[in-house]
Amino acid sequence: MPDRIPGLDPKLLEILVAPGTHAPLRYDAERQELVDDKAGLAYPIRDGIPIMLADEARTLQDDAK
Repeated sequence: MPDRIPGLDPKLLEILVAPGTHAPLRYDAERQELVDDKAGLAYPIRDGIPIMLADEARTLQDDAK
């Protein structure tokens, strides 16, 4: 049996919304993050579990550095 590639269940992505803005989230598979473009935040996914805490989010402005 092939190893399962860690990721996010597409059905989970359909029901999750950003904690602050309630906007839809975009899945960034390369960085393993859920991105809230409206707030400019990215929430990490660890072991397939989205960490939807403001303290854990990084700002998208960090990408520009």
